Amino acid sequence: MLLGTSLNCLYYKYMLKTKNNSIINSEGREVFLHGVNLGGWLMMEGYILHGRNIAEKIFKKEFKKSCGQKELDNFSRLYRNNFIQESDFNNISSLNFNCVRLPFNFSIIEDGHMEMLKKAVDFCEKYNIYCILDMHAAPGCQNEDWHADSEGKAELWTSSRYQEKFFGLWELLADTFKDKEIVAGYDILNEPVIKSQDAGRILRNFYIKAVKRIRDIDKDHIIFLEGDTWSQVLEHIGEPFGENLSYSAHFYYPLEFTFNFQTGLRYPGDILGEQWDKDTIKRKLEFYYSYSKKWNIPIFMGEFGVNSRGGYYGEYEWVRDTVSCFRDFKFHWTYWTYKAAANSVFPDGIYQYLENPAWVSRQGPVYGFETFYLLWENHREDIAESWKTENFTQQKNLANLLASFSSF
Repeated sequence: MLLGTSLNCLYYKYMLKTKNNSIINSEGREVFLHGVNLGGWLMMEGYILHGRNIAEKIFKKEFKKSCGQKELDNFSRLYRNNFIQESDFNNISSLNFNCVRLPFNFSIIEDGHMEMLKKAVDFCEKYNIYCILDMHAAPGCQNEDWHADSEGKAELWTSSRYQEKFFGLWELLADTFKDKEIVAGYDILNEPVIKSQDAGRILRNFYIKAVKRIRDIDKDHIIFLEGDTWSQVLEHIGEPFGENLSYSAHFYYPLEFTFNFQTGLRYPGDILGEQWDKDTIKRKLEFYYSYSKKWNIPIFMGEFGVNSRGGYYGEYEWVRDTVSCFRDFKFHWTYWTYKAAANSVFPDGIYQYLENPAWVSRQGPVYGFETFYLLWENHREDIAESWKTENFTQQKNLANLLASFSSF
């Protein structure tokens, strides 16, 4: 176990809360949350398994059509039990992280799998890792993209039925975890996008209602509120309207480099006509710092990350400079993400799956998780085995770099 983890273990039995623009435990000790997202586990994303970015519901609908409901249930069980296991929580602790952000699809609760969230929280408790519960896909969808499990609509903002379902689910979650001190808090909605000239009023009023419903049940946990437009526009939340709140943003800029949308770009350097270096990143982040100071509220950078190309294009330098700025501004953070199939685009994992069996098939024409439809019957055991982290390769430079930023 790396230096700092054993000392931090002393603090995990205390409920966290906010004080001014800091996070403290109930003894008044300041706590710095630094960790990793468990992306793609309880909310499937295509690229994490080297597939197309289609909604999880579309993938499962096609799987059921091809293999039947019984095998879909079997697939879902094997995936949940293999992609992330107890050993991963132990490993995360050994990497000097003290927090996991746990993205989940609301449907796992509706489908009767609340035990997966409970089990994850119990593992966090066992290995002294704070847990932030993140509703990554909400009823009706909070944006139009695949990572909201959307088929192109964001009906959460126009349907009172979906909104009521959202509030009810968080009441259930609050009642379930209200006494769990290892839960750092609730990130109640990932990356909202409201396409309306009245977006600020809509989002703020929605959050006010959600926080009140949660606070009627759980008065203690931190509630993390993400800005509008993929967690960028904090102004649409505005002035804090309650105690024990934190505002959350995501940082992936410049996307052409971090997502590798334009190949050959290097950091630091000229990226689409703008010189990018640590000073540039700092300028881009200064707004969030000023907002934190203005409203006396802590900032949580719930997602940031880069597509790894072996470190040859300055990816690790981008991570170093970004996290260094987080430290300067006293932002809490969780890296996106823990593990993923090595891919040519989108932020991938601290652990990468490098192999190319038939169910990855990087050469195509069908690749990633859409190959499961045809291969599942004869290869289910091999596919399930390949999901385990022991078959992934650690990016040691990235892991060590992140571990080095384990305190303010």
